[in-house]
Amino acid sequence: MDFDQLHTFLEIVRLKSFSKAAQTCYRTQPAISAQVRQLEQELRADLFERFGSRISLTTAGRIFAGHAEQMLELRRRAQDTIAELETNPRGELVIAANEATCIYILPTVFSVYRGLFPAVQLQVDRSYATRVVEAVAENSADFGLTQLPVDEKRLQVVDIHKDEICAIVPAGHPLAGRKMVEAQEVTEFYLLLPKQGKTRTRLNQWLEPVEERIRISMELDSTEMMKRFVIAGLGVSFLAASNCREEVAAGRLSAITLAPEPMVRRLGLIYRRDKALSKAALGFIQVVMENVGEVSARSRAPKVVA
Repeated sequence: MDFDQLHTFLEIVRLKSFSKAAQTCYRTQPAISAQVRQLEQELRADLFERFGSRISLTTAGRIFAGHAEQMLELRRRAQDTIAELETNPRGELVIAANEATCIYILPTVFSVYRGLFPAVQLQVDRSYATRVVEAVAENSADFGLTQLPVDEKRLQVVDIHKDEICAIVPAGHPLAGRKMVEAQEVTEFYLLLPKQGKTRTRLNQWLEPVEERIRISMELDSTEMMKRFVIAGLGVSFLAASNCREEVAAGRLSAITLAPEPMVRRLGLIYRRDKALSKAALGFIQVVMENVGEVSARSRAPKVVA
């Protein structure tokens, strides 16, 4: 049975006439009679009793009429609800990101997005970089924010944010007044390094010429822990300038550009190429593009007081 058959059946019930229903349904009378026969065959019951030109519902017909009305009403409600998504999107979006992105980028994005799409529920999947890519590729997350490059053919990658990975030292540290620092100069101090990820890989490459001389104090998986431990004088660390902007502005930390070339970090928004994007999802992309760009402009490497 289909919705057209249900509509025809209810028109016959409303008008108490096959011929009048044929006119309102813009069909011939034989055509609507055929639709009723198909319904009766599927239901294995007669729906109408015919007395010459007069018709009336059988007991089965009266029962089915109530259900037919409910089915058409559910169809109308479904259509209205889906149509409403264009003006008032709802549902859920899952965003995968690492700790630093969750702390320094997503709050602004989520705040703006919530104002535009209040009926959409946002969920955060806090993950490491490799897991962020996997979560989006496996469709367990709708979007991911992760450091570029990302080599996954199933994913669309949008470059959204750029800043520097800087050496981070506490106020009063011997390197605090420097504008740039080379790898050999940090070998004089204990280092606090990220446990894993693209930043750790790039730091390993930067430190490779002096790897036999470096002293690693700790390997940490938390940006906040790294900042706290640096402030406490436990070593030199390396963080994105945007992740320590407040501490630098307050004079508790100094950020120093790495030499001979600045280590630039690019952050990307990733999502599956083959995924149909709802209005809510398209809105999230737009909010990220507009607001993370502003974060990027404010997050250039802080100037260090000489």
